[in-house]
Amino acid sequence: MTEDVQGLHEYPGSKHEVVRELYSRFGAEGLVFQETVDSLPTLWVGRSLLLDVLQFLRSVPRPYSMLYDLSAVDERLRQHRAGLPAADFTVFYHLLSIERNSDVRIKVALTEADLQVPTAIPIWPNANWYEREVWDLFGIVFTGHPSLRRILLPPTWTGHPLRKEYPARATEFDPFVLNAARQDLEQEGLLFRPEEWGMERGNATEDFMFLNLGPNHPSAHGAFRIVVQLDGEEIVDCVPDIGYHHRGAEKMAERQTWHSFIPYTDRIDYLGGVMNNLPYVLAVEKLAGIRVPDRVQTIRVMMAEFFRITSHLLFLGTYIQDVGGMTPIFFMFTDRMKAYDVIEAITGFRMHPAWYRIGGVAHDLPRGWDKLVREFVEWMPKRLDEYEKAAMKNSIVIGRTQHVAEYSKEEAIAWGVTGPGLRATGVNYDLRKARPYSGYENFDFEVPVGNCGDAYQRAMLRLEEMRQSVRIIRQCLENMPSGDYKADHPLTCPPPKERTLKDIETLITHFLAVSWGPVMPAGESCQLIEATKGINSYYLTSDHSTMSYRTRIRTPSFPHLQQIPSVIRGSMIPDLIALLASIDFVMADVDR
Repeated sequence: MTEDVQGLHEYPGSKHEVVRELYSRFGAEGLVFQETVDSLPTLWVGRSLLLDVLQFLRSVPRPYSMLYDLSAVDERLRQHRAGLPAADFTVFYHLLSIERNSDVRIKVALTEADLQVPTAIPIWPNANWYEREVWDLFGIVFTGHPSLRRILLPPTWTGHPLRKEYPARATEFDPFVLNAARQDLEQEGLLFRPEEWGMERGNATEDFMFLNLGPNHPSAHGAFRIVVQLDGEEIVDCVPDIGYHHRGAEKMAERQTWHSFIPYTDRIDYLGGVMNNLPYVLAVEKLAGIRVPDRVQTIRVMMAEFFRITSHLLFLGTYIQDVGGMTPIFFMFTDRMKAYDVIEAITGFRMHPAWYRIGGVAHDLPRGWDKLVREFVEWMPKRLDEYEKAAMKNSIVIGRTQHVAEYSKEEAIAWGVTGPGLRATGVNYDLRKARPYSGYENFDFEVPVGNCGDAYQRAMLRLEEMRQSVRIIRQCLENMPSGDYKADHPLTCPPPKERTLKDIETLITHFLAVSWGPVMPAGESCQLIEATKGINSYYLTSDHSTMSYRTRIRTPSFPHLQQIPSVIRGSMIPDLIALLASIDFVMADVDR
């Protein structure tokens, strides 16, 4: 111990247990505590101390056993950095402890002349893809990484797009020209060379077979490629290849106002609808200090649960289709249309409403909404019972998926798995219960939990989650608070139009807030939610501007695909299809 325990309470951030533990182990002189808007314990550590700190947090009693997120920030143009260590770039590690139900954020400051950090793969295997992403988009090198190459962008790409000097608009680039030489170069970059993927060929007299699945295969559920190495019919190894759907959402967030970025969030998990809006607007509201009315919270919960149902219905239909059953998907699409009819009646749109607003929702519930919602919650439960009886208890589905693609809770946590994929292993962790947000603490519902983590239980849990979503929606229907649909706060956007008729000051404020966008206070804010496919979060950095300085979007599907090789080695090709079906991923959620 380098510090007396009693004296630790004198240091910044010592109200957090994990900060006191770090001070006690490493001494306060090696750590810099940072106050953040989200109150998430944040400490800067020296690069030489980084791995020791990460390993300590991984092994303390009630450990921070999940590397929830890892990314970077280009700090060079940031103006409001008072009290922070000098840095051109910052690498941050967001660690999550299920036992403590708490997080810690570790940061490392880097200079532009020395952009190197030791790899964290020996501590967390899922650091592999996150470090590749940081190198791809920022050019930061992780020494010791076994395969530090591009992951979201093509191998022929030039530059690192999340650096501040990299253009953010298409008009800033030269016109694109695809001549014969460039086309040949791009085709060369697509060639599969097993050695570059970390695969080993056979010996001089025999070789393994390599099967290319995707990026346009129906069971790949999107533009996703997975190269499988086979010995006969047994999978020896496989390498997921992502990035075909990359659109640069985090870069676009740097050129959109806080308000105008909301429609972009809809397109991340494009099956999640307003569920994507929720972590973003909650994070912005933390920055702004906005507290929304109870009516807003309840409306948001109701619509989020509607989209949980529509997403899970599509998952269940395609899951059963992938393992050999054709009929259920047609029935499930019928039920999705019924849900979308309600969503459209309330929001005006179906798949991508972009309906949540900073400080509220776009408009109040329309007349007759309650009748539509009541009809749906009366209709849906019996349909779910039919799906369980006719589809999930079908002997073919059971034979194809039970005890297939199993993994333990320790493996799930090590790979950053969240949502039903984690709960199927026996871990009872749902943020709606563990860290209630948007008023979820006021609802009575259960969290379905499995015990073996196979492909079958991952589907059954989602079926039960739909029952619980119907239960939550019914409570919203029966207990909808009265009041406003938008907070009375100057940074609510768009501001109330009716006030512009009272005086010129409010008219000017409205004009500026709509045209330029609201100016958010400087600071950092992160919000995690239990989304349709696992934990989704937005980590926003504001530099007191009308736009985000840095928007980090952590999606559940990204780590879920990274886990595939560790789960499927030694299995057969049909088991891989069942695994892909049971993950419930969307490639826009992976690639962003």
